[in-house]
Amino acid sequence: MAQIKNSTDLTELLLKCVGEPDPMLSMLEWLCAQLMEAEVSGLTRAEKNTHSASRCGYRPRRLDTRMETMYLMVPKLRGQGYIPFFVTERKRSEAALIQVVQEAFVQGVSTRKMEKLAHSLGIENISRSQVSEMTKGLNDQVREFRSRALDKSCYPVLWVDALYEKVRVDGHVVSMAVQIVCGVNEEGKREVLAVEPMLDESRESYSQLFQARGLKTPKLVISDANKGLIAAIQESFPGSSWQRCKVHFMRNILVHIPQKEKESFASQLKEIWLAPHAAMARE
Repeated sequence: MAQIKNSTDLTELLLKCVGEPDPMLSMLEWLCAQLMEAEVSGLTRAEKNTHSASRCGYRPRRLDTRMETMYLMVPKLRGQGYIPFFVTERKRSEAALIQVVQEAFVQGVSTRKMEKLAHSLGIENISRSQVSEMTKGLNDQVREFRSRALDKSCYPVLWVDALYEKVRVDGHVVSMAVQIVCGVNEEGKREVLAVEPMLDESRESYSQLFQARGLKTPKLVISDANKGLIAAIQESFPGSSWQRCKVHFMRNILVHIPQKEKESFASQLKEIWLAPHAAMARE
């Protein structure tokens, strides 16, 4: 992917990334491309779009991550081989890259953090302007994603869940809820609609998330049994059906089962959802 050269390029980039089914994966791919360009620029002492005898196109390279498989275009250098950082530093590069993208969603990422990331991946000749460009690009993508309106599409089914992450706020590390909203559109395709940090799982926090983005009333919302979340769903989406997430439900039940019996009990519990009809499930 080309480096950002002007505001038009950045706008096109933002629209592309926030429109992807998984924006975090798209931003991870963008960040990898930017880091490769910075690494190669340091090796060749030439910017990507200037004439250089050392550059000779790109080659595709597969990268398997915990999020999904990506296909990156790796720069080729004439007269010398180039092995990208995610190959030489494979064990730590994936975790470090994902952590930076996650941090950008929760609280924004700093130039210091981006520079530290590059150095941890063995990219030493990165310039301040490259660091600043990557930091701004990533934060702008997150800002665009978190503020975009969702009133132009209809999502008949929503899944809502919260993850808890350790976040540094005013010099202190606190546990913060990060709300994830996924939807299935009318074509049956899954999309990540929101990744929103919240200080608490209250009705007000959930209602603000649902209403501020203009989500149309879905037919079904699936979540855990958090009382604040259920109240927000009823308030924000009148007429929608609510269904308790079976994964969370099973976890809630298994808490009350002795450890040595959990596995066998869980296998029997699953038969309820695998039953061919309601009468057998109730039985």
